[in-house]
Amino acid sequence: MKVGFIGLGNMGFPMARNMLRAGHEVWVWNRTPERAEQLVSDGAHLAATPAEAARVGIVFTMLADDDATRAVVEGVDGILAGLPVGGVHVAASTLSVAFSADLARLHRQRDQRYVAAPVFGRPSVAEQGGLRIVAAGPRETLDMLRPLFHALGPDLFVVGEAPELAHAVKVIGNFLLTAMVEALCESFVLAGKAGIERARFAEVVNAVFRSPLVESYSQLLLAERFDQPAFRLRLGLKDVRLALALAEATTTPLPLADLIRQHAIEGVARGMSEHDFTALLRVLEAHAGIGPMASKSA
Repeated sequence: MKVGFIGLGNMGFPMARNMLRAGHEVWVWNRTPERAEQLVSDGAHLAATPAEAARVGIVFTMLADDDATRAVVEGVDGILAGLPVGGVHVAASTLSVAFSADLARLHRQRDQRYVAAPVFGRPSVAEQGGLRIVAAGPRETLDMLRPLFHALGPDLFVVGEAPELAHAVKVIGNFLLTAMVEALCESFVLAGKAGIERARFAEVVNAVFRSPLVESYSQLLLAERFDQPAFRLRLGLKDVRLALALAEATTTPLPLADLIRQHAIEGVARGMSEHDFTALLRVLEAHAGIGPMASKSA
């Protein structure tokens, strides 16, 4: 299939590469063109603008947030201008539910199709083609896109026809993930202060709960390589805010999200914006009077 791909960051690059490796013809665009050089050398076409990437009829976006996505959708060189009638825009990143609904409206006005297909998985999972995709849109359009989805990961969960439903699932799922990280960080700090070796505690937790996510994140916390981010703290904060916005729109109390937001804001204030989200551990340590940040404060 011919497909455009916009956004070649930590997630977008391996996703576009896996489409290329699966035999699809891929046009790529990135705000910094240098990021596309390896893909072009592997056989991808370099698009001069988002509009050119969209002109092939199907275009994926994998960008940081609503604002970054809006910047490539609108304008004379944007996706709306380049996508032909009947063409499909697939939004694969984490967007607000309200903006996803707005994108559906904008494409509908131009007789274009829009599908939300955010993905679950860190960059290492994207590299292995193991992403889990949550999709919403017209059934026939989703069926047409299946070969492209298959290049990204083994599981496709269709949650309805209204595209914003997929982004609602993604926002809620990311809230659950950040809540798990918060709980793990608090548990690690408590175990350490109780005189328990963290690695030994993690061994017990992984045996009892038997979750790939718990195991993965507990290992990341033990490694403490926070300056090698796969999921940046500022993006985690953005996702928690999206969950809180959805909670407000649906009149749903979400007290745990408020707590995580405060801890994430504190992490950003302490200069960890570009660190991995697991750097939340340092914030919790400081609150408990231990760790490098506590000693600096002293």
